[in-house]
Amino acid sequence: MDTEHPDIVSVDESNFEYQVLAYSQQVPVLVDFWAQWSDTCQRTSPLLEALARQNSGRFRLAKVDVDRNVQLAQRYQVHTVPTLKSFENGLVTRQIVGIKTNTQVIDFVKRVVPGPENLLIEKAASLLHAEAYQEVEEICRGILKEDPSLPKANLILVKCLIWQGEYLEAKQILKRFPNSPEYQQAEKLLPFVDVLSIPPDPSSESSDPLDAVFARAIKLISLGNMAAALDGFLGILRKDKQYRGNLPKNLILGLFELLGDDHPLTQEYRPQLANILF
Repeated sequence: MDTEHPDIVSVDESNFEYQVLAYSQQVPVLVDFWAQWSDTCQRTSPLLEALARQNSGRFRLAKVDVDRNVQLAQRYQVHTVPTLKSFENGLVTRQIVGIKTNTQVIDFVKRVVPGPENLLIEKAASLLHAEAYQEVEEICRGILKEDPSLPKANLILVKCLIWQGEYLEAKQILKRFPNSPEYQQAEKLLPFVDVLSIPPDPSSESSDPLDAVFARAIKLISLGNMAAALDGFLGILRKDKQYRGNLPKNLILGLFELLGDDHPLTQEYRPQLANILF
């Protein structure tokens, strides 16, 4: 192992907390669970070290000998070697087990290492906040043309499409959203686009007064009046928490996700939702 390089470290149970979990708050850490007796490990280890040197400063390679660190292997459910796991902000974000080719290793590292597209994603997120939707869409589509599976770019594009009323395309993207840390955020938006992508039926009549309130709240979303829509959904929940299988609650959570945690409406209405539900 190249112990001379600052981004390549040997890790054991005594320093895993610092060298991996804490360090992953700064840059991604790729943990190579390996064993001396494995021929595959002997092949992949030099490749991983070469990639760490080539990408100096963009990720850390932490090597864990499973024979000497049985508790770590058990903790992270390592049953075969080599197993590669990426850590970001102290959490496992990706893994690959049963490596057969060098291409698999290279592709895995490409997904872990922040590349030039990360700056573009940050720019798109900033432009989304500024409501520059055409520019956001152009940036995200350009990024996804190169790698359609990038979750952050997909999530920003979905939000951009929702703000523009393009609910059907947003729904299609959410239906095939890649498994990732952003998946839970995407999942909150799915009930939102499910409802908004269905055209209202003016001929339908209902004797339930809450149905009229619900339909009006949906209309208010399409008109951009999010505060009034939130008031409508909360009003429904105050009278019937189980209305349409918790749909108003799910739509409120979708709105919070669309607006963002720092948005004044999210901060104002989230405590109100909690008071009603709990």
